[in-house]
Amino acid sequence: MTPDDRSPADALAAHRAVLGAVGGDGLSERPWQHLGQPASDCDLVRLAAWKAADEDVEADVVTAGLGLIGAARAELDQVEAGLLFAARAAGVTFQQLAVALGLGSGQAAQQRMSRVLARLGTQS
Repeated sequence: MTPDDRSPADALAAHRAVLGAVGGDGLSERPWQHLGQPASDCDLVRLAAWKAADEDVEADVVTAGLGLIGAARAELDQVEAGLLFAARAAGVTFQQLAVALGLGSGQAAQQRMSRVLARLGTQS
């Protein structure tokens, strides 16, 4: 890890620690998680949003949730890319993907797949 990578990684770890301390460490494991795997950033962001509904929420809980938004978005991009590849491998057409994604056309579904892959740094 380069020195430039260290600071953002440390910030993410600090956000995860804050949310872990307020309940994230006790979240139920999902069936797709390996034993002992920590909660996903998506789950931690949801926890922060749920905690934010409380009037007595600590500001660091809310800012920790906000600090993990980018990492949670990247997780969802990975899941979406995996589902898109699985759908295409199963013979799903881009028009069918468009319907599933609520898009107007097969071309829009192709463009969405390209954008998701570009965000992940993957070639289509």
